Amino acid sequence: MSDSGRRKPPLVADRRFAGGKGKGPAKGKSRTGGGRKASSGRGGSKSRRRSPAPRRPRGPLGLLTAFIRWIFRLVFGMAWRLSLVIVLIIALAVAYSASTMPPLEAQLDGRARGSVTMLDREGQVFAWRGDQFGGVVTAETVSPHLKNAIVATEDKRFYSHFGISPRGIASAIRINLREGRGPLSGHGGSTITQQTAKLLCLGDPYDPDLWDNETAYESDCRQTTLWRKIREAIYAMGLETAYSKDEILTIYMNRAFLGAGARGFEAASQRYFGKSAADVTPAEAAMLAGLLVAPTRYAPTADLARSQNRAGVIVRLMEEQDYLTAAQADAAIANPAELSEAAEAKAGGYFADWVMSSGPEYLTRKTTEDVVIRTTLDQRLQKAAEDGMKAIFENKVKEGSKAQAAVVVMSADGAVRAMVGGRRTKVSGAFNRATQALRQTGSAFKPFVYATALELGYHWYDTVEDTPLTINIPGSGPWSPDNYDRKFRGTVTMAQALQGSLNIPAVRIAESVGLENVRKIAADFGIQSDLAQGPALALGASESTLIEMTGAYAGILNGGSSVTPYGLVELRLQGQSEPLMDATGGIGERVIREAAARELIWMMNNVVTQGTGGRAALPNHQAAGKTGTTSAARDAWFIGFTADYVAGVWMGYDDNTPLTGVTGSGLPAEIWHEVMVRVHEGVEPRPLPMARPERPADAPGFTNGNQGQQPQRQDPIERLLRNLFGIRN
Repeated sequence: MSDSGRRKPPLVADRRFAGGKGKGPAKGKSRTGGGRKASSGRGGSKSRRRSPAPRRPRGPLGLLTAFIRWIFRLVFGMAWRLSLVIVLIIALAVAYSASTMPPLEAQLDGRARGSVTMLDREGQVFAWRGDQFGGVVTAETVSPHLKNAIVATEDKRFYSHFGISPRGIASAIRINLREGRGPLSGHGGSTITQQTAKLLCLGDPYDPDLWDNETAYESDCRQTTLWRKIREAIYAMGLETAYSKDEILTIYMNRAFLGAGARGFEAASQRYFGKSAADVTPAEAAMLAGLLVAPTRYAPTADLARSQNRAGVIVRLMEEQDYLTAAQADAAIANPAELSEAAEAKAGGYFADWVMSSGPEYLTRKTTEDVVIRTTLDQRLQKAAEDGMKAIFENKVKEGSKAQAAVVVMSADGAVRAMVGGRRTKVSGAFNRATQALRQTGSAFKPFVYATALELGYHWYDTVEDTPLTINIPGSGPWSPDNYDRKFRGTVTMAQALQGSLNIPAVRIAESVGLENVRKIAADFGIQSDLAQGPALALGASESTLIEMTGAYAGILNGGSSVTPYGLVELRLQGQSEPLMDATGGIGERVIREAAARELIWMMNNVVTQGTGGRAALPNHQAAGKTGTTSAARDAWFIGFTADYVAGVWMGYDDNTPLTGVTGSGLPAEIWHEVMVRVHEGVEPRPLPMARPERPADAPGFTNGNQGQQPQRQDPIERLLRNLFGIRN
């Protein structure tokens, strides 16, 4: 049957190939051959020629290319797999580090040492020692200015990074290399989080079995080796995982060392400004933040001007980062931070150092607890001592002189009220000439010779010869003492001999009453240094310290009882009311009779009113004292007292160079005068506790007031018994 009458459906295949209608592809040509046309659109038959595959080079070049491709695929495959492994290891390390972080509270106070806070006699803080920790502060409780100053100075991207800053590290390495250092030396590019990791020593606590001391421990914590940096970065990211940003900043603010023994910003704020870190101004906040880069160098107690300049730079950083307005920044620059009065005093200077050395080591210099010590210091008198000495050196000592001086002021019971250990008064840890310098005492020792005579029954009116004297000293040969002016005055009373500081009468009296007795009296009054064995003892050939000598004179003032100079009144642990220690000194046993002491005070008052100590006289207060000048004028002294205070002054060179034109009656007496005038400002005058026994008409060596006759010598014990029982010749 014919199908010519049926309509044939269109064949799509007929439209896909070149050639006649209904014909298949050309014989011998593949469907993907070059003659095929690609269909374009639903009804289109537009064809597209496929690009031929690139021809690969053949021969040796082809082998080399294939090998390079294989190496690249191998390295790339290993690299991404190794990177993945490293990322996983870091993630595990960070997670482990975060899991081992203790509670926030345990991270805030990591001091290995405790602190010592010293209070004056009025209960006011005047000195700090050890590692001070003023208490916990947080990012929320500190002044916003302080928080902003820290971030602006140390890590302006602190709140946006994840613990480390690749940009900061790269910048630091570039700067270090440009400046000729190693990539890890100098600038570190550390974030606040990384610095916190260092302060925490990457979680390694101090172990005395692993480190020789705390210094070695802290040195290890600050290492900058590559491995240490890797550990630091992991620990920093662990911190970021375990704590919030503000918590990390809180750890940082409580752990940072800020100079002068201050750990944490609260301690530093109290130390330098006498206020809480919550109350600091922009200028004060900038100064505190400026300490982070170099706390010892920029500490305001070391160099206030340098610290203020550094703070000015930080104020401008705060302005640039919009933490301060231009007006606020200008005001902070124009009114830089100033130290509090206590900070200005350099942490109590010589007095605080002395108190620290006088207490038990485990509660002072090596305490692991926070200790509070109440002391005898009177800050008004301390300023009087400093200003009085300064006035003389500025006005009466030639410029450039290296001469030194020391001053001690105390009460009659030995309570030290002021101490200056050298011309530089605002120091800490310096050599203290008031307590550490052993110097010959010269004629300042003579009151103890006369105290011995008075105790044995002699009186001011007893006479002694001021005539040439030679004593044969076994093993040394003859010794002939001389007076300072090389003159002789014949027969003089004991009062005249002391008043004029005559040497020969002092030696004669010491020989008469017995050198052993003189040594015993001096030692009982508190002079603990080795005392000379020969007759030169009477002329102050022995060495002593200024505080010992001043304390011995205090014993004369209080009526003849020994005293132990002291500065510590009470020691207790911070936060506790019960003291662990009480006063370490005070009045001791009686050395001489009160009557003898009162007579000696009268004789020493004559030294000031009529004798060598005239320059020490005070306008409204009775004073008594004694000058002292050693051989070749290497040391010059004046020690004296009023009814209220005892003060001692020493002057000399540290290397024993002789003083030029200076004796105890000169500059030391003038320093004493200037100090005591200031000490007694506002103090009601009181009479000295002195007495002048009446001279009997038949006193030995006198006939109708004639002092030219020879004195009658007696055995000291016989003389004492005669005076005690009223027996006269």
